[in-house]
Amino acid sequence: MSYKIGLVGKPSVGKSTFFNAATMNDVPEGAYPFTTIDPSMGEAYVRVDCAAPEFDHTCTPNHGYCTDGVRFVPTKLVDVAGLVPGAHEGKGLGNQFLTDLNEADVLVHVVDFTGETDLEGEPTEDHDPREDIDFLEDELDMWYLDILEKGIERYRSGYHGEDKAIEDDLAEQMSAFKINADEIKQVVLALDLELDPDAWDEADKEALAREIRIRTKPMLIAANKMDTEAAQDNWETVTNDPEYEHLTFVPVSAHAEKALKNGDEQGVLDYRPGDDEFTVTADLPEEKAAGLEQIREFVTEFGGTGVQQALETALFEELGAIAVFPGARKPQEDGTFLQDCFVLPDGSTAEDFAYFLHTDIGEGFLHAHDVRSGRQVGADTELDHRDVVEITTTN
Repeated sequence: MSYKIGLVGKPSVGKSTFFNAATMNDVPEGAYPFTTIDPSMGEAYVRVDCAAPEFDHTCTPNHGYCTDGVRFVPTKLVDVAGLVPGAHEGKGLGNQFLTDLNEADVLVHVVDFTGETDLEGEPTEDHDPREDIDFLEDELDMWYLDILEKGIERYRSGYHGEDKAIEDDLAEQMSAFKINADEIKQVVLALDLELDPDAWDEADKEALAREIRIRTKPMLIAANKMDTEAAQDNWETVTNDPEYEHLTFVPVSAHAEKALKNGDEQGVLDYRPGDDEFTVTADLPEEKAAGLEQIREFVTEFGGTGVQQALETALFEELGAIAVFPGARKPQEDGTFLQDCFVLPDGSTAEDFAYFLHTDIGEGFLHAHDVRSGRQVGADTELDHRDVVEITTTN
């Protein structure tokens, strides 16, 4: 499985800057709506404490890289085209946005916390970031509701016969969201609804669509431009509002992250992505030096620029994924060691991991070993984050 993190939000909030900062790709950036028309795909990284030092060896990554005991594991990042109110009705980029969005496993909603862009992405003053959060959640809920209602129509038509349960028809209609009939049934019962759509009113259907959306498209808020006073004032207001307790917020300055990475590439400073410190290694013009000192104040106060933190929180906390190393206690004869680190769904078992590595390995699975303890584990043993696992297979 290769997870995709989707960047979403209205136009002109800094999504493309966030994308470029995370991937160091070069996609258009601009303070006007629909700078991004087609979705941009890039490779970003999430940090995992490397297991190699525990075995007194140095890892040799096939993918990503490792520096000072921190493994940077690749993940896919998608900058989805700008969204405006009414997208579920076809406004803005409408259906294209929603189609592209469905490719993502978890969402990072980039919000301009300065309040300097309105709902259409146009310049303004004193805009409440909560309106942006509300409109995106509403658009997604209406999108889900539309598909849910098609599933209800499918059920009422008797297309699959009278014995078909409502959750079966809804699961088939909503299969693109990777939810099955049992999971839909759980959601219906969790909301104290009957397994009969004729007993649902509009509020019931909206609540059901929203809950399915929350479970299948987890999302966090990247509070962008937090290196400004206006954004910090809004942060206090929004994050203390009980209406938004269901969301996770990460303070972000995508501009600062990109500046630090550029400086590192140019050799004028040393910076490891996600760190809360950096070292200037060259003499700089006074203006650039002053700008870096402002960035230093921000990353010191907030524990980093927030770009890495947002990606990692989305993947490991909101989505609940885990990272697993396939490996052994000592390097191979050619000196390679812990070459790979893969991101898997929470609850993955040793056998799941074997199939993830290759179908043949899974089909020939005999047992696995927890490399740290040397303990043999069975097929149904659930793996933990940062486990080092050796698979024994007949294939």
